[in-house]
Amino acid sequence: MSTTPDRPAPVRPAPDQPAPVRLLVCDDHAVVRAGLLALLASAGDIEVVGEASTGEEAVASAARLAPQVVLMDLQLGDGIDGVEATRRITAAPGGPHVLVLTTYDTDADITRAIAAGATGYLLKAERPEELFAAVHAAARGRTVLSPPVASRVMAQMRAPARRLTEREQDILEQLAQGLGNREIARALFISEATVKTHLGRIYDKLGVDTRAGAVAVAKERRLLR
Repeated sequence: MSTTPDRPAPVRPAPDQPAPVRLLVCDDHAVVRAGLLALLASAGDIEVVGEASTGEEAVASAARLAPQVVLMDLQLGDGIDGVEATRRITAAPGGPHVLVLTTYDTDADITRAIAAGATGYLLKAERPEELFAAVHAAARGRTVLSPPVASRVMAQMRAPARRLTEREQDILEQLAQGLGNREIARALFISEATVKTHLGRIYDKLGVDTRAGAVAVAKERRLLR
């Protein structure tokens, strides 16, 4: 009796692999940027289509290269910072999502970045697999926050709003005009020591530690008259 040999199972074509996420990397430190490019290249499903070292370059490259996600540092040296670059990139019709990757996790930095339109906020201490997952999540428009950042955001939401006093508001207005402590003291007929005391309270209420940070947060929260 003859037997028919078993036929090998038909080979089914593998389903089409999804296209890799198109990514633009913006960081002003060349060594850090090179490290990120090497790390992202190992992901396999992320394609770095460009890199930028300044906020202006990031804005221009995002418009020219049409990435899905921009990986954005906050502090970029001269020129516009990462927050302003984020604002310009996300304001463009059909623009990419911005995923912040930074070492800074102050309340002011987080608030400014999210207010500017950032989809996610990661710290550079994250593990590579967390970064890869965040890039894919950002490409789908999902919000991604590092655990410490998420905790700070929740704390801000739960904390009662701390209103500025009338005197603190006056000093903030002068600060926004670029006046120094001595000039503010003269304008408001108070001592420089009093100005410094009020500035400390303003910084504490706004979650910042610099004059520039106070003005930036005040503008975003529309606290200036």
